[in-house]
Amino acid sequence: MKFLTAVAAAALLGVSSAASAADLDLPKQLSWTAYGTGTAGYNQAVAIGAALQTATGTNLRILPGKNDVSRTEPLRQGRVQFSATGVGGSFMAQEGVFQFGEQKWGPQPIRVLLANSGGAINLTVGVAGDLGIQEFSDLKGKRVAWVTGAPALNANTTAYLAYAGLTWDDVERVDFGSYSASSKGLIEGQVDAAFASTNSGPAYEAASSPRGLFWPEIDENNTEGLARMQEIAPFFQTNTAKVGANIDGTDGHKGAAYAYPVLVTTDAQEDALVYNMTKAMIALYPEYDGKAPGIGGWSIDNQNFEWVVPYHEGSIRLFKELGVWTDAAQAHNDELLRRQQVLQDAWNELKETGADDWTTAWETKRREALKAAGLQVVF
Repeated sequence: MKFLTAVAAAALLGVSSAASAADLDLPKQLSWTAYGTGTAGYNQAVAIGAALQTATGTNLRILPGKNDVSRTEPLRQGRVQFSATGVGGSFMAQEGVFQFGEQKWGPQPIRVLLANSGGAINLTVGVAGDLGIQEFSDLKGKRVAWVTGAPALNANTTAYLAYAGLTWDDVERVDFGSYSASSKGLIEGQVDAAFASTNSGPAYEAASSPRGLFWPEIDENNTEGLARMQEIAPFFQTNTAKVGANIDGTDGHKGAAYAYPVLVTTDAQEDALVYNMTKAMIALYPEYDGKAPGIGGWSIDNQNFEWVVPYHEGSIRLFKELGVWTDAAQAHNDELLRRQQVLQDAWNELKETGADDWTTAWETKRREALKAAGLQVVF
């Protein structure tokens, strides 16, 4: 739902023009967690904080976190009100998978306020330019990077293989200790394909290396391939990127991406605070737009109200006032809330059993609960 009706546009202008300390009811200090210093997510939070300070006098304290857990833990403990996180700290936290499947975690009642879904870049699999690969299906038999200890990252690569009708059994898996190491491996000839952001430094390095870099494209008309992709990674959306290595200055690259960052909280956060935080994000958009790379994606017309994590009631109240919240969005949100409840109930039931092999027991219990409820089984 990336559009703005005339009524909503008029309402939005009203919100923007009223961006003042008197109109935005926010505390003198707010705290967010965000990605590490120097990242796009952190820089965007800084720019938003500067706009908040100027318009309302509110000081935005930003706590950088190096991974999904370190960004989510302060939110769970109530040490911060919000987290500018990614798909790991939103969707995977909701699902109770990977690190969030450990006994000390479990499915989290995550709620979205607003997301950066601008689509300037794609998150995709790049291939060495010296191999003649044109389609993702050409990866069969090729060497594909697997990053140890990064299940969310590997899920993305798995999704692209699935789009092409491939699995890891169809390629040669090459293990790397980090994301940066996998990118370096592409340049140095240790691997033929690796997951990357189109605008990442390693992508530009690969493009200028002797091997070169090529981005295979997603065909939006390949409904079967897209269905396979979203069975594994439903958070992906098709997208035409205009920014990235070998993409800058062209008509764009047809691929896929997902929201980053996503501003989230939990179901326990007060509706009034969420309402005003969301309102500030929208009202102050003209003030922070252009102040950090990729920040334009926070605009209201870029929102996907039928994504994979439910919106908070406080945000929904504002969206209704703006005329952008539909019956379809509400029905979708309600179904996501049902999904979270099914997962939480399954978690609580398993805890009562005192299972010895918790990881295996939870994986089984989770899948069975989702299947029994008629919900999509992911992971």
